[in-house]
Amino acid sequence: MMAAAAIGRGAAPPKPSPPRDPMGVAGNAHGSPSAERPLETGFPPLRGRVTHDAPLGAQTWFRVGGKAETLVRPADADDLVTLLKHLPDSTPLTVIGAASNMIVRDGGIPGVTVRLARGFGGIAVEADGITAGAAALDVTVAETAAAHALGGLEFLVGIPGTIGGAVAMNAGAYGAEIKDVLDWAEVATPAGVIRLTGADLHFAYRRAELPARAVVTRARLHATPGDAVAIAARLNEIRAAREATQPVRARTGGSTFKNPPGARKAWQLIDEAGCRGLTRGAAQVSEKHCNFLINTGGATAADIEALGEEVRARVRAASGIELEWEIRRIGRPA
Repeated sequence: MMAAAAIGRGAAPPKPSPPRDPMGVAGNAHGSPSAERPLETGFPPLRGRVTHDAPLGAQTWFRVGGKAETLVRPADADDLVTLLKHLPDSTPLTVIGAASNMIVRDGGIPGVTVRLARGFGGIAVEADGITAGAAALDVTVAETAAAHALGGLEFLVGIPGTIGGAVAMNAGAYGAEIKDVLDWAEVATPAGVIRLTGADLHFAYRRAELPARAVVTRARLHATPGDAVAIAARLNEIRAAREATQPVRARTGGSTFKNPPGARKAWQLIDEAGCRGLTRGAAQVSEKHCNFLINTGGATAADIEALGEEVRARVRAASGIELEWEIRRIGRPA
C-alpha cells in the first residue's frame, strides 16, 4: 500500500544545464547555506516554498531519515511544471507524498525533493465520481465519497497515503486497486500537464508506468451512487479490520513486502521463517502483522532497512522465495 511518491522514471530528452547558483533560487530559498545548490542561475522564481537542508525524518511515518538537499513545495501545477521544465536532467528528482510507505535513508536525499501540499489537496464531488488532487489523503477521498453516497472507493480508507502515491504505485487493499476505479490522471511533465488513462499507465501489481520525471497532480476516480448507510458500514468494516490486524498506531510504513505470486502471502512466509517479533536495534517486525516493520523508538533508517533485508534472507532460506520490497527506500546511507 503506499503511499508514497509519484514520479516517472523513463528516458528524458537532454536539456542544457546553466551555471550553478550557490544560493539556489533567489527570493524564496530558506534553510542553512551550503557551498552549492541543486537549483540553477536563471531559474525562474517559484511561487511555492524552497528549503535547503530540510529535515525529513519527522515527516515520515517511520520518523527516521536525513535531510533533503533542497525541498520544494510547489504552489500549484503551473509552479511544478516550471520546476520540471528548468531542472537539469543531471539533478536527482524525488517526490514524496504522505511519506507513509517509504524509508528515507539517514544520509538524506540528494538533489531536489518535491512535496505536494495545499495547492494539490482539492476534492471535487461529481455525480459518478471524485476528482482529487495528488496531495489529498486516500482516507479523506473515501470518506468524502461515502458522505455523498458514492460507492466503490471504500477500499481507499484502508490505504495510508495520498492519491498521487496511490496512482503511481497502483495502491490497493481489501480487494480493490486504483486501476479498478481510475478514469484518468493528470501529470506534470517538463513539457506541461498531460492527461493519461489507465491504459496509458500500464498498471500492474503495485506499479504504474509514468513518463520520465513526471509527477501526478490529480486524478479522477469513478464511483457508483448507492445506499449511504451500506457504504458507511463498509468503511467502518475496513477500519475495524485494519485496527484488529495491523499496527496502525505504531511508527510504521505499511506493508513492507509485495505479496509474491502463489497462494501464500508475504506475512505467511515471514511468519513461517520465524521472523515475527525479530529486532534490529530499535526496529522490529510487528508481532501483530509481520509484514509490517515498526520503529519502537530510536531506530535509524539503517536499522529498519537492515531488518527488512534480514527478513528477506530468512524467507529465502526457508522457502526459496525472494520477497520484493513494497516500501520505497530512498536517499543515501549515512
